[in-house]
Amino acid sequence: MSTLRFNALAQLQNRQSRKVEAPSELVSDYYGSHVFDLNKMKKTLSSVVFKKVERAIKEGESIDEYVADAVATALKTWAIDKGATHYTHWFQPLTGSTAEKHDAFLDVSPDGSAIEKFKGSALIRQEPDASSFPSGGIRQTFEARGYTAWDPTSPAFLMENGNGITLCIPTVFVSYTGEALDNKAPLLKALEKVDIAATEVCQYFDKSVTKVTPTLGCEQEFFLIDSALADVRPDLTITGRTLFGRKPAKGQQLDDHYFGSIPSRVQHFLQELEIESYKLGIPITTRHNEVAPSQFEVAPIFEEVNVANDHNQLLMDVMEKVARRHEFKILFHEKPFAELNGSGKHNNWALATNTGKNLLAPSSKAKENLQFLTFFVNTIKAVYEHADLIRASIASAGNDHRLGANEAPPAILSIFIGTQLTNVLNELEHNGDVKVGKGDNIYMKLGIDKIPPILLDNTDRNRTSPFAFTGNKFELRAVGSNANNATSMTALNTAVADQLNKFKISVDAQIDKGVKKEVAIVNILREYIQESKNILFEGNGYSDEWVDEAAKRGLNNRKSTPHALDAYTDKKTINLLTSNSVMNEQEIKARHEIMLEDYIMKIQIEARTMTDIAVNHIAPTAIKYQNTLIKNAKGLKELGLEEETKEIVISIKNISNHISSIKRLSYELTQERKRVNKIKNTRDKAIAYCEDIKEKYFDQLRWHADKLETMIDDQDWPLPKYRELLFLR
Repeated sequence: MSTLRFNALAQLQNRQSRKVEAPSELVSDYYGSHVFDLNKMKKTLSSVVFKKVERAIKEGESIDEYVADAVATALKTWAIDKGATHYTHWFQPLTGSTAEKHDAFLDVSPDGSAIEKFKGSALIRQEPDASSFPSGGIRQTFEARGYTAWDPTSPAFLMENGNGITLCIPTVFVSYTGEALDNKAPLLKALEKVDIAATEVCQYFDKSVTKVTPTLGCEQEFFLIDSALADVRPDLTITGRTLFGRKPAKGQQLDDHYFGSIPSRVQHFLQELEIESYKLGIPITTRHNEVAPSQFEVAPIFEEVNVANDHNQLLMDVMEKVARRHEFKILFHEKPFAELNGSGKHNNWALATNTGKNLLAPSSKAKENLQFLTFFVNTIKAVYEHADLIRASIASAGNDHRLGANEAPPAILSIFIGTQLTNVLNELEHNGDVKVGKGDNIYMKLGIDKIPPILLDNTDRNRTSPFAFTGNKFELRAVGSNANNATSMTALNTAVADQLNKFKISVDAQIDKGVKKEVAIVNILREYIQESKNILFEGNGYSDEWVDEAAKRGLNNRKSTPHALDAYTDKKTINLLTSNSVMNEQEIKARHEIMLEDYIMKIQIEARTMTDIAVNHIAPTAIKYQNTLIKNAKGLKELGLEEETKEIVISIKNISNHISSIKRLSYELTQERKRVNKIKNTRDKAIAYCEDIKEKYFDQLRWHADKLETMIDDQDWPLPKYRELLFLR
């Protein structure tokens, strides 16, 4: 009997649900209790200091040393009163996750006594060393200086871990020479650019608009597996996905898990997750079962993109900690189980004005309609122009397994807008030249006096679309569940900002020639509709026909990460990011290099784990079972049962063939990996790991191992099976 596996199953059977108690019956009593937000600042800072901090948050003004010291003092007092003993600059290096180095609120006075200390200089900047974080050649390892700088637009918060509490200060992370070494700094620049560009375009319609804020609502999908079972699966422990495993008789084909009753143990996990999230001001409002067994989703209310992204990164950290308390292993990998749906992170994106308008919300009012169509069409044009960059921004080793797997959007970037809006754009495109006379209803003559009322509640969906309009927002569905949203949001917001700038230049040029403003706007929109219509697609993104059709339309189908990442070296991408001052060329090339290296390392780790499990776990088990069959065959032969013996001999031969194939493929894979590791060029090495290792060996090796799982006695199989991982809670 496989001792580890059955011991794990025994532990699972004895699980007790962890009791969860909220601090109060009303969420409003403790929501944001661990966040030093504007309300707490207003209560603890002088009115002068508070107004300066508020302007820094809302308008991007700089903060001087006096203000920083005042904020630091208030922060320290608040945090210590809450039980904090340390503080940290919480940042997002180019690893895809977050990082922190804790410093104590401690100083020693000349007389040797201890005092709590936290100055404005410590709030604003730290030098955490952090020399081992990837830099893509921006700095050498011996050049250790990396600086974290306070981001006042994202509030400080308290993180509980065990019995300790730490004050976390969201920051950017830059090199000694100023290049961004993180995901936050470029995102902040992109958000500033789209704010400026969108505000200028809004002036055509509403002079009271002085700020436009990109918003994000991020749905988070994940799997929950009992920790005891996960711990005896080396592949889950090391890579976050099952490299082997036979699909169970029942998977997700009945759709009975989707939106079903949440299992009680999972319910308790979600309740505690929500409590901890609410303390941190993370506005989770939705929870439900997803399509695959043991797959779930949580989703928050829309927030400003930078804060929403910080909250999502923080949420993933909280989810892992809460999962451990409930003896779960949480899986954020995009495809942890073969032949079952993977997990995404749907990014619902929109633009909101300081006057309370959603610029992507259709209206029944003609003037507002033209404004809606302006931002709607410009977004489509932006995605069309920079589709390859957006595809690259969601590329990863994990997401390669998910994209196009008949469960998630394909690798071809297209946009779904629904039948009615398609008709609206078609009418707008073909309404011809318009001459407007005095007293004419401009909007009626332009054909946009109204949009059918049903569009005001347009909740149509196309689940095969990577970028879909869903009524009052665009949903970038292709982002992987383990990703940092900042990468894709930087790409999207920069593309939209650049496009809006070009739009305004074109419209102003026509206005300067005497064309009426509304007519000029429609003239340019008509051009954009014609130029970008190839990216609009309403059909089945999973079909072979769409692959052929997309090729005819000139849309790229970059299926693997190494090829998708080529977009970062395209002149078009470099010009977009540098001309908008979001990243310089060195920062762009560094990210390209880091993403390739990340891909290489993840496939390398999977390859090494795969051969280890195959050779040291599966093959020995098969040999042991084969020996049992040999003894059985000999016994039957001695009894004269020749026919029965023949059947067992066939099984022995089949098992032997699978064992031989596993050993041969494992050896070849190892030798091929050694060869590929000698490749100097990072891109060439990544492509080799993709095509010469992953695509050539992974499925073959898995096929033989999974065949053995069906042949070997269940009592002897060493790895928890899919039916146990997915259905036992």
